[in-house]
Amino acid sequence: MSEPDPSVTTSGEVTGAECPYCGSTDTEREHPCGPSRCQSIHYCNACLQQFKKFQ
Repeated sequence: MSEPDPSVTTSGEVTGAECPYCGSTDTEREHPCGPSRCQSIHYCNACLQQFKKFQ
């Protein structure tokens, strides 16, 4: 049996990352992986910015 594709698996954390632009925690994870496995891509609903979060 092969390992799951790491780009579709998640660590379980989906929301609540603090936005580095405005400090809001009204954020959503858009994709579990960013440019590397230690990053995920989030979107801030308050200031409408996309940002990367290090795991």
